[in-house]
Amino acid sequence: MENKQKYFLVLIVFILSIKSYSQAKTIHVFVALCDNQFQGIVPVPSKIGNGKDPKLNLYWGAAYGVSNFFNVKTKDWKLVKHLESTNTNVLDRMLFKHATKNVYLLADAYDGQQIKSCTEDFLKVSNKQKLIKIKQDSKELNFGGGADLVAYVGHDGLMDFNVKVSYNKVEGAKKDVIILACYSRSYFSSEIKKANANPILWTTHLMAPEAYTLKAAIDGWVLNESGKQIDERAAQAYNKYQKCGIKGARNLFATGFIN
Repeated sequence: MENKQKYFLVLIVFILSIKSYSQAKTIHVFVALCDNQFQGIVPVPSKIGNGKDPKLNLYWGAAYGVSNFFNVKTKDWKLVKHLESTNTNVLDRMLFKHATKNVYLLADAYDGQQIKSCTEDFLKVSNKQKLIKIKQDSKELNFGGGADLVAYVGHDGLMDFNVKVSYNKVEGAKKDVIILACYSRSYFSSEIKKANANPILWTTHLMAPEAYTLKAAIDGWVLNESGKQIDERAAQAYNKYQKCGIKGARNLFATGFIN
């Protein structure tokens, strides 16, 4: 009898482990392309500041842009394919898969002129709205409001405009969110509270929202690390590339709301 109980216990653990493995985690990244003309930013060189050209854009195709960094500069993520989007504001959409984990990442490059639309879409998704389903590897992957983690990368448009988002009451676990934009904790706090989302990483000062910080934060999230651990990863990565000093980098990032 004891042997049978042990057998069934091992079998249950095995089945649960298979089920857990088969349920892919998903990440959706919203990138507002850098735009000299339509965003309130200090102008950058014109070829990387054209919000209608993802290929060369500072936050997408440039050396530390999301597309180039995840596709070329890291071995942890592999490009699955480019996808079409029904959203005309999205100029490029790329699907990545983690090299060793059952995690998929969908990255959307928004026309820089449409930064307000990008910001509002990000906030709606943080509130579990706008479900997007993508079939891949015989699986149906949930992005948009169905993603496990959502991130915003780009200029902090809330410095320049107000958003109009109707938020729903959220059931179940709060959505994890990352916001890499200048002073994002100050400007996004009220909206993220209304979205009832969980800010695992955002910023307290001016910053360069480049992809090495995003990648470092995602590394920690994939490993189920705490907000503080993810915060430290972001600071270490930012200091590595920006040479700003680790103290300054640690002061730049924060997790959670101000108590």
